[in-house]
Amino acid sequence: MSTMLPVSGSSDAPAPEPTGRTTTAPTRILSVDILRGITIAFMILVNDPGDWSHVFEPLDHSPWNGWTLTDLVFPTFLFLVGASIIFSLDSRAKKGDCRKTLSGHIFLRTAKILLLQYLLVFFPAMHWTSMRLYGVLPRIALCYLFAGLILIATMKLNSRVPILVGITAVLLIGYWVLLRWVPVPGVGLPGRDIPFMDKNLNLTSWLDRATMVWTQRWLHTGVLYLKTRDPEGLLSTLPAVATTLLGALTGLWMRHTRGVQGSTTQRNSHPLRRMQLALALGGIAAVLAGELWSPWFPINKNLWTSSYVLLSAGWAALALAALSLLVDRRPEPWPRWLRISTWPWFVFGSNAIAAYVVSVIIVKTCLFIKITGPDGLKRTLWLLYYKTVFARTASTNWTSLAFAISIVILCFLPNLFLWRRRIFLKI
Repeated sequence: MSTMLPVSGSSDAPAPEPTGRTTTAPTRILSVDILRGITIAFMILVNDPGDWSHVFEPLDHSPWNGWTLTDLVFPTFLFLVGASIIFSLDSRAKKGDCRKTLSGHIFLRTAKILLLQYLLVFFPAMHWTSMRLYGVLPRIALCYLFAGLILIATMKLNSRVPILVGITAVLLIGYWVLLRWVPVPGVGLPGRDIPFMDKNLNLTSWLDRATMVWTQRWLHTGVLYLKTRDPEGLLSTLPAVATTLLGALTGLWMRHTRGVQGSTTQRNSHPLRRMQLALALGGIAAVLAGELWSPWFPINKNLWTSSYVLLSAGWAALALAALSLLVDRRPEPWPRWLRISTWPWFVFGSNAIAAYVVSVIIVKTCLFIKITGPDGLKRTLWLLYYKTVFARTASTNWTSLAFAISIVILCFLPNLFLWRRRIFLKI
């Protein structure tokens, strides 16, 4: 297996060696690989603290309006999904795949990601009636589906970029209009009858509750992550698709820059530097646009607001520009400090979805297994591991962080095993 899952890879070429060398022509964009690895490792880190009562503020989500470093993690992954779709579609189109075949791939892989999600939800308790139908993988799957189909439909158009920009703008502005000026059934108009962006009295939360009522009636299952609402709900998928399309627009710009993909182009070439400068300027502009929009449509990860889309995409573009400046087209061999500092992220990024799935399995298994202690009380393996190894005297922010780092390391080991054997899992 040598082809990456489309939401994980940036081309069909093998991933680079940890020495900073590639095994084939340098068709991969190494900055994308590194950022994806950093993102998935950080996602595992913030999802699995030892004690949710002791979490460093930057490693916890903002409770409602506003943002923290953690709030940038998931949208950065979706941003990279969009960029990766561009490289994946280009690779397959060059092999002769038509639009029908490409669309079939999109639908099939979407179905596989959704199936993987529901297998993970069902494991290990196997309780059908309490399954959460939303989640991280379903959001990835739906964003991959809709963005992929849009990119396939526009791939042969000369005005592709303006059309993609227009679709993104419609999604962002349209979502704002829906939340601001569409009455919430049975409640009233936001800003007049109810506070605008109330935690539970908003159109997004209402639709999530209504959807779960329907699934409970007809499928006899379906719960919301936060009981009355869900941060990966149905309506907020629309702006999340916009996040993915912004990543795709970035991928288009990087693809057309020969300084990234051309094997004879030097590291200090004008096209490469122009691409990096454009990424940085675009990132700054997006961050500023998000902040300027926030007084009217606050930055909010739970609702995935349009201002949040611009802000998070801007920071993702800035991170990509910085990493591109650091590694793209760097002459070999790389300095020792750079090989050591980037190698873990190449390993994580090479099988990003696998790392995330392993983390879910570890967490759910540790919470499911209960062990009776000397005092006769049953405790989860998770709690015993945390209290015995990290918090023997007291639970603090530092012990909670150390526990989370240990989970990241545990998830790294299977990826390292796959990496050493050049196995890149394909769904």
